[in-house]
Amino acid sequence: MEANPDEPHGAAVVADGFGLKGPRGWVFREIGFEAAPGSLVAIEGPSGSGRTCLLLALSGRMKTQEGHAEVAGLALPRRMAAVRRISALGPVPGVSDLDPALTVAEHLRERALLQRRFDGSLKALLRRPAERSAAARARIDEALAAAGLDLATLPKGDRTSVRDLERLEALRLSVALALVGRPRLLALDDTDLKLSDADRAEAWALLRSVAASGTTVLAVCSEAPEGALRVSTATRRAATGAAAAENVPAGDADAPAAEPAADAGDDTAKSTKSTKTTKTTKTADTTSTAKTEKTVKTEEGEADALAETGRA
Repeated sequence: MEANPDEPHGAAVVADGFGLKGPRGWVFREIGFEAAPGSLVAIEGPSGSGRTCLLLALSGRMKTQEGHAEVAGLALPRRMAAVRRISALGPVPGVSDLDPALTVAEHLRERALLQRRFDGSLKALLRRPAERSAAARARIDEALAAAGLDLATLPKGDRTSVRDLERLEALRLSVALALVGRPRLLALDDTDLKLSDADRAEAWALLRSVAASGTTVLAVCSEAPEGALRVSTATRRAATGAAAAENVPAGDADAPAAEPAADAGDDTAKSTKSTKTTKTTKTADTTSTAKTEKTVKTEEGEADALAETGRA
């Protein structure tokens, strides 16, 4: 099916009260924002604040339990599969890592084959092999140009192994691989991780250019750049913690406040008093136990006397 030329290529993203709960509690909660097609959305916050989970949830790869979100009009989490078809992942550690043993050319060739096998139309599959190869080459060249990756500048050209790439070059390769499928939404994690100030500026310039071409970009970072739509998970996590602190059970709420620390003499006196109280309690318990045993023995003696009288 041909795309509607009047429809924006990028996907609009809307979230309202969006939340994900894990085995240890809320990962993120009360996330709300609106992003137009072709926006650059920076998901910022410290490590462990739920940034990656929010990224995966908005790209249809993690199921949420609270709130509402839509990507290109597709409701989440009900239409997760449909969202996955129009979105692509850039670098996400543990999910879409590059293989350090493969070369750049092998990564590109593999992605083109997967694209043709799983996302290609029936008409494309019926083309002659020469036409399919030319179409795949055109897609790869288009993606490399959009990602700003010039193979001629690499140490061994397209035969350069991923392990020999610089951090920014690896980022560009991951973005190029994601753009081979011409997605409407591009999601990537750790955008500014281990980058110098100059490389960080280049990385954000790359993502701005991708967004300017019409593809909506969701990028996880520690600090959002200027001009990006900021979505903070740290603020929402703090607000959730404050709300949880307010919901204290009635018994705990009535508990007395902690007293200020006393000096050493008071501590000794309190300790001695506590020891005396404990000894008194133990003595009372011993006396009570002795009385109980005496009563039981008396009752048993009376029972035996009655039994002997009955025998007599």
